[in-house]
Amino acid sequence: MTTRNEKVIVVLPAYNAALTLEKTIASIPEGSVQDIILVDDCSRDDTVAIAKRLGLHVSTHEKNLGYGGNQKTCYKLALENGADYVVMLHPDYQYDARVIPAAVAILKCGICDMVLGNRVRTRKECLESGMPVYKYWANRFLTSVENIALGQNLGECHSGFRAYRREVLEKVPFQNNSDDFVFDTEFLVQAVHFGFKLGDVPIPVRYFEEASSINFKRSVTYGLSTLGVLGAYFLHRLNIVRSRLFCAPGDAATLRGNNGLV
Repeated sequence: MTTRNEKVIVVLPAYNAALTLEKTIASIPEGSVQDIILVDDCSRDDTVAIAKRLGLHVSTHEKNLGYGGNQKTCYKLALENGADYVVMLHPDYQYDARVIPAAVAILKCGICDMVLGNRVRTRKECLESGMPVYKYWANRFLTSVENIALGQNLGECHSGFRAYRREVLEKVPFQNNSDDFVFDTEFLVQAVHFGFKLGDVPIPVRYFEEASSINFKRSVTYGLSTLGVLGAYFLHRLNIVRSRLFCAPGDAATLRGNNGLV
């Protein structure tokens, strides 16, 4: 599945994943990855102990940094450990890990630089999987707006399954992103801004009590934040208000003299 010179690393941003971690790891196709890194964001259960028993590469935060903050550590460690391709998989057993080889193969072919898992193959299938109705329609609305605004044609823009070529993580200034859930939207818009090719693959999902999910209030906040990121993107492109989200790491200093955001 991989060549000797290419390293695929799965990163797991974990928080209270003790009940689902082992099933998640078992679902990863054998031989499809060379390393698995779990970053624990101050779980209150046995996530770390189970991860170590499973032989994973484990890193722990001293304080809870949030979903976005966890991903920042995940990608930093993946790059430091020589990843050529990085797959972000939630350890809650919600996303079907069997698509990992397919997503990585698309990256290796050079068809895409970033691949998302598309949970919304059909409305019927999506709702029968357990996605709340309000989340389905919010997903459809936001994805449509983002596709139009960004010139993309993604099946959905809010998937928690993502795969990247190393170059994407090296160029996108993700350390400037939010530590909250809008991190994913910021990263997607950044990838478009820096000219990377995006695509998706259909991915079955499971909704159940142990699977992570944000409540209605946080979903509303996330939706508004997503629209805010699109606004910041256009203001930056029009050179009205420069944002560090869309500046290469070496360019951030130039914002200080241009009334930009730092």
